[in-house]
Amino acid sequence: MPRTRLCSCWGGQVLPLLLAYVCYLLLGATIFQLLEKQAEAQSRDQFQFEKLRFLENYTCLDQQAVEQFVQVIMEAWVKGVNPKGNSTNPSNWDFGSSFFFAGTVVTTIGYGNLAPSTEAGQVFCVFYALVGIPLNVVFLNHLGTGLHAHLTTLERWEDQPRRSQLLQTLGLALFLALGTLLVLIFPPMVFSHVEGWSFCEGFYFAFITLSTIGFGDYVVGTDPSKHYISVYRSLAAIWILLGLAWLALVLPLGPLLLHRCSQLWLLSRGLKERGAPETNGLPRPQKMPISA
Repeated sequence: MPRTRLCSCWGGQVLPLLLAYVCYLLLGATIFQLLEKQAEAQSRDQFQFEKLRFLENYTCLDQQAVEQFVQVIMEAWVKGVNPKGNSTNPSNWDFGSSFFFAGTVVTTIGYGNLAPSTEAGQVFCVFYALVGIPLNVVFLNHLGTGLHAHLTTLERWEDQPRRSQLLQTLGLALFLALGTLLVLIFPPMVFSHVEGWSFCEGFYFAFITLSTIGFGDYVVGTDPSKHYISVYRSLAAIWILLGLAWLALVLPLGPLLLHRCSQLWLLSRGLKERGAPETNGLPRPQKMPISA
């Protein structure tokens, strides 16, 4: 009997979901290949051309010497040292940058452009992440759950007059819109201005960061040709934490807003069709269950 239930569950739910998941990955791989492979080949050819031109201009160097120098540059980049500029570049491990790195560890963003290179730093990073990641998850979950519990303990929405329902729904929509503006629209504009990115690049960085994907192709405060304020990366880390907290709030609020909008629309249609009587100039809604 248990084996029959397991087979039924696997065939009825898990298997279709697995197939959809694999098909989605295959679709993504195909599109990314079509969009990026040609650009990668052009970049590779351009780099090889630049190396050959460099050798032609500096005949005292040979191919092996250039390859060794490129290897040194790559090792420096892996260790978090930007090869552009000189030794006066700001440190990657001042307090602001270290605070930014700590935030990327506990939020599991992990840009990949900076990592501890000492054994002591690597060991500490492991134990710091073991404690920090669950702490971050608990904090965000508690924040979202606490808001959801607060919303469900408010005066029952369906028992209120329709005008009050409409005002509360508009207020909730305005709250979500302002939060989105402050988290996903305004910060990319600031990053674009400071880093010299386009708004599209700034928005891309914000989304990749707050979704904790963290490719590391765009990271704030890493251009040695720019002079950043000392707290710039610390402010960016605070924005990341606030952004993740905002997403934890949006998860329960988004479905709630959609549910209330659909209820208002259904109520308005039902009242128009039935010509229901009004109380104090406002129609009294039918009591409907709400699950949010």
